[in-house]
Amino acid sequence: MLTLKYALRTLVKSPFVSVVAVISLALGIGANAAIYSLFNQMLLRPLPVPNAARLVNLGAPGPKPGSTSCGQAGDCEQVFSYQMFRDLERRQTVLSGLAAHVNFGANIAVRNQTLSGTGLYVSGSYFPTLGLQAAKGRLLAPTDDRNEGGHPVVVLGHRFWETQLGSDPRVVDQPIVVNGQSLTVIGVAPRGFLGTTLGTEPRVYVPLSMRGLVSGDTTDFSSRTSYWAYVFGRLKPGVTLEQARTGLNAIYKPIINDIEAPLQKDMSAATLQRFKAKELTVVNGARGQSDVPNNARTPLLLLFSITAIVLLIACANIANLLLARAANRSLEMAVRLSIGAARWQLLRQLLAESIVLAIIGGGASLVVARWSLAAMKAMLPKNAAATLAFGIDTGVVLFAAGTAVLTGILFGLFPAIHATRSDLITTIRSNAGNLSGHRAATRFRTSLVTAQIALSMSLLIAAGLFIRSLDNVSKVDLGVKLDHVATFSIAPWRNGYTPARSAALFQRVAEELVALPGANAVTTGRIRLLAGSNWGSGVGVEGFDANSDTDIGASVNQVGPAYLATLGIPLLAGREFTAADVVGAPRVAIVNEAFTRKFKLGKDAIGKRFSDDGLRGEKDIQIVGVMKDAKYSEVKAEIPPQFFVPWRQDSTVGSITFYVRTATPPEQLLQVIPKVIARLDPNLPVENLSTMPQVARENVFMDRMISTLSAAFAILATLLAAVGLYGVLAYTVAQRTREIGVRMALGADGARVRSMILRQVGMMVAIGGVIGIAAALALGRGAQSLLFGMKGFDAISTVGGALLLAVVALGAGYLPALRASRVDPMRALRYE
Repeated sequence: MLTLKYALRTLVKSPFVSVVAVISLALGIGANAAIYSLFNQMLLRPLPVPNAARLVNLGAPGPKPGSTSCGQAGDCEQVFSYQMFRDLERRQTVLSGLAAHVNFGANIAVRNQTLSGTGLYVSGSYFPTLGLQAAKGRLLAPTDDRNEGGHPVVVLGHRFWETQLGSDPRVVDQPIVVNGQSLTVIGVAPRGFLGTTLGTEPRVYVPLSMRGLVSGDTTDFSSRTSYWAYVFGRLKPGVTLEQARTGLNAIYKPIINDIEAPLQKDMSAATLQRFKAKELTVVNGARGQSDVPNNARTPLLLLFSITAIVLLIACANIANLLLARAANRSLEMAVRLSIGAARWQLLRQLLAESIVLAIIGGGASLVVARWSLAAMKAMLPKNAAATLAFGIDTGVVLFAAGTAVLTGILFGLFPAIHATRSDLITTIRSNAGNLSGHRAATRFRTSLVTAQIALSMSLLIAAGLFIRSLDNVSKVDLGVKLDHVATFSIAPWRNGYTPARSAALFQRVAEELVALPGANAVTTGRIRLLAGSNWGSGVGVEGFDANSDTDIGASVNQVGPAYLATLGIPLLAGREFTAADVVGAPRVAIVNEAFTRKFKLGKDAIGKRFSDDGLRGEKDIQIVGVMKDAKYSEVKAEIPPQFFVPWRQDSTVGSITFYVRTATPPEQLLQVIPKVIARLDPNLPVENLSTMPQVARENVFMDRMISTLSAAFAILATLLAAVGLYGVLAYTVAQRTREIGVRMALGADGARVRSMILRQVGMMVAIGGVIGIAAALALGRGAQSLLFGMKGFDAISTVGGALLLAVVALGAGYLPALRASRVDPMRALRYE
């Protein structure tokens, strides 16, 4: 206790050192704590379920002839057919439970309001496999999932129950309407459970067997060539991951070979062989099933590395400050040692001062972490931000505290050792004349600053890479004119509309929108442009030779009249769709240039026919237009072969996305559009309301976030390095005052003295710069996958980083050099 009191009293006596150290640590630890918060949530934190380490995720890679639907829970290699899931569920013996799930869009009508959100279809084994208990009522059980369409029950998500229903316990056994279907609430999920897919939060959990009824589609539960269910299980006690993989494949492979292989038609011998040889995968499932960890791992590791470098630079600064202070306290240490103090006692005291300093900085870092998290939240899309916590939780506090203690030891150890190892007589005598630092300490301080310069150089170059990469992204030719376009979606089928009523509503909405002041044009489409959504189909094109192993895939979208004109996509030949392209009229399509290239249509595409049902389908779709290539799903992705068909020729359309081009800023429409929809149907939620420029920005949000944060951290690191450089040079000038006075007394002028100091700066910048460039090359190679139109090395970024660092370093060194050049020789010779 006395040690801590003395440490605090000593820190108060050196306010400059203490304040600079606390600010440096707050910035360094705060940045790391903010990144750790996201890192922990996305990559480390297990599901909040009992013994999550025993959960395993199943995957089904290999050829999948038929239809495949996948989402945020994982790629299409992971999904199973419903029949295969049920086969495995009945026959497996290595798992205590096997469960399936798939998410869906839900309009939830409750208490005279309709809300849109995400729902989750789950097998009756879902909650028992996870080992969860209901917060209210009960959870779904196997008996709630036996008969297709025969279990109209629902479990509410806990947060939805809290925020929308006021935690009302009376909601249990009451009906709510999900996508037009009345379901009885049987319970509420436990607090803190947000489903098993990071990035989505289900508001409702519905039995898997209700998928066809609640989704309003023709789900064929008997099909073995329709893949859409994600599957996970829990290992039985004593069963290892490898044993589970072996046991499950012993069931899976006979089903593939004896039941499913004979069902495959028009499959080549080579593909059939691969189909028969495929095995299911079993991997650890403690963190649930989500594609977020795979997508976020590299960016988060990169940002964590960058913030760690910032913290190292901050620690180097503080170590330098403590070394300088230790030199000033050398007489004190020598006297205390001479009167009998043990060295370990002094070491303990000095380390206590460092750790107290670090803990204060760690406390202040929580404020920086909160600011950093708020900034990151602002850069994320709303849907992604809603599923993550951006507050300071216990884990972040513990991380900040642990980092503070470790850094306190890290930056305090060498100064403490150095301060307590000086020869007593030499130290006392040196203090009788002038301050004299130990050569080892001087070398150490110079090495620290050189390391700071190297680390700063690497961060500046990396930031330059990401900024130039983002600039490349911003210059991508989208093939679409996004300015002055507002967009939104509605899904009336979820409110019980028939397709005919939906089509009539879409027409009325379009008429209302085009009548708005400033609205120039309105169009519609099924797949949201640049929103990460994909819809593909195998096509059989007239005159194009193909077999079962030929890639015949193409992206598809169903659109309304004037789609190309409204979105500014050039029509190269033929015509756009009109109001006459409806059900019963000849089927028509518009294809892009990539489509004509892939299927070798040349300049004669107009009039050609193709099938959208693979090679065996009837070629009853006639190409009536060719459009210029335009981005479809991702800003950075290659433009795929694509064809458009009129949504009015599909009698099952129940949801649509609108695009409104306006002469005024599109943001003005965002307030008006919900009122238009409310006049037509007050219970119909408006979804994805945004401007198209905002949609495009969110499509590349990761690029913007990495570029912004890396640039901010690089600038912070450079400023910290500049502070460190200034401190070392100022201390060096103070140490060499007598030497400088002698030089000037012997004829050296101020310019020569400044040159001497600045040469020292130049040497440290040169050595640190070379090391930093080498480190930047390694960092660039590791971040190659995050760069767009760039390689891991870029001359402009390297030269720019070097010039910026040189300017900052020279600026930091010039003031001490100027002070040195103004030393009075007579005063210097009498210095202490």
